[in-house]
Amino acid sequence: MVIYGVAILALCTVVGAALGDLLGLAIGVKANVGGVGIAMLLLVAIRWWLVKAGTLTPGFKFGVEFWSLMYIPIVVAMAAQQNVVAAVKGGPVVLVAGVVAVALSFACVPLLAGRKKPDEAGQ
Repeated sequence: MVIYGVAILALCTVVGAALGDLLGLAIGVKANVGGVGIAMLLLVAIRWWLVKAGTLTPGFKFGVEFWSLMYIPIVVAMAAQQNVVAAVKGGPVVLVAGVVAVALSFACVPLLAGRKKPDEAGQ
């Protein structure tokens, strides 16, 4: 059932890359802006939705959780492929977008952490 995790990861990667390209076009940068981050957020959201819906069988859950854990090294590899220099040359709006995205991500951590049940938090 790991193949389902691969399928979800591939879907998130393709959608994230497409949305990152569209975001780059929208702000006038000839680069993918935030595609990797969008893909990661999509993977987290889909996993959360599947858990909440109760549709994860043990094998399917293993596949999704395996790729959720493996996603950090994958994100690093994908981000290394992006042309950061071209994005920064596009103007300061890219830096502002990056700072805003990071700030919003940090702001979401307490909100998401508050949703855990005591037994899920290891308490």
